[in-house]
Amino acid sequence: MFENLKKADPEIYESMKKELTRQQRNIELIASENIVSIPVMETMGSHLTNKYAEGYPQKRYYGGCMHIDEMESIAIERLKKIFNAEHANVQPHSGANANLGVYFAILNPGDTVLGMNLSQGGHLTHGSPVNISGKYFNFHEYGICQENGLINYEEVRKVAHEVKPKLIVAGASAYPREIDFRKFREIADEVGAMLMVDMAHIAGLVAAGLHQNPCEVADFVTSTTHKTLRGPRGGIILCKEKYAAAIDKAIFPGIQGGPLEHIIASKAVCFKESLSDEFKEYQKQVVKNCKALAEELTKRGFKLLSGGSDNHLILVDLTNKNITGKEAEHRLDEAYITVNKNSIPNDPNGYIVTSGVRIGTPAVTTRGMKEEDMVIIAEAIDLCLTYDNEEKAKELVISLTNKYPLYEEYNLMN
Repeated sequence: MFENLKKADPEIYESMKKELTRQQRNIELIASENIVSIPVMETMGSHLTNKYAEGYPQKRYYGGCMHIDEMESIAIERLKKIFNAEHANVQPHSGANANLGVYFAILNPGDTVLGMNLSQGGHLTHGSPVNISGKYFNFHEYGICQENGLINYEEVRKVAHEVKPKLIVAGASAYPREIDFRKFREIADEVGAMLMVDMAHIAGLVAAGLHQNPCEVADFVTSTTHKTLRGPRGGIILCKEKYAAAIDKAIFPGIQGGPLEHIIASKAVCFKESLSDEFKEYQKQVVKNCKALAEELTKRGFKLLSGGSDNHLILVDLTNKNITGKEAEHRLDEAYITVNKNSIPNDPNGYIVTSGVRIGTPAVTTRGMKEEDMVIIAEAIDLCLTYDNEEKAKELVISLTNKYPLYEEYNLMN
């Protein structure tokens, strides 16, 4: 693979080779990252990138789209089957674009929306003032209980009744517990609001039947395809049939031009994988690994938001370890462990330095790791952050990544 690139652009080839080495060498614990299959990767890097296809299947603004229509239609039907959805749009370039597409379809600038506070687990696109969502719409916030780290549904209800939002946004970027979407539906109905669920982080768990399916209760469901779904980088929107025309029009021509059909085809490949029994077993192991890692970190004196996890991620509060999230991220990286710094509720260090790290198990589970390996990972994290022994931590990491090689059999880059 990549022999032509090696000859045509050795600089980019060498950078790609170094990145592959990093991925093979490091334990990847960023909760929003995963490792795609070779078929997904092959489809992304294919001749499909040559084709413009503005519009939708059978309704294109370019000729020569008959085979593109076929592939996009397959992706749509597979996605609807996975989540038992009435309508699906597979064209959003990202999760952020998917969220913006819903807002553009049903809101006017200045409309009131209720979303989760970014510092308490929400996402930038759920109303952060630095994001277009917070600048164009009148977002109000809900958060978590300080005592237990869980979403305070009574606060959600109270704020909803006070501000009367047109839309309520459920879903999170750094929340380790299962979200009760039916409760959000009840609250939305009480105030006459529509409900959107951003399931970007947990889509794979939902697909495997391990979490409540938001398509059963929400008007709109958005997601990325590259996290627990283990597909290419991109976004999707699912919605009730009555909103189908508005959603499709919002994506194109509303906020995007030509769809990335090489990515859409690779989404279709990922969706086929998601319908398999092997994928369901994989998701079960993701959750098992996360619980095991949470338990092992707790044994070693780490504070976890809400005390544990129901899904694929853990949010670690480092205030008792006398280290910032930024420094922890750097030190762990030196030991070949990749995490991301993350703010905690009422973070004393702010959102740039932070006082926490977010840890997830999708990528290590894809590599084949099990509960016993989570013990070793927890020990390596503890050695690095508690005892400043990065060298010993690195030895443990190398023993694991050598045991579970990444893409080794494919010889991707010589």
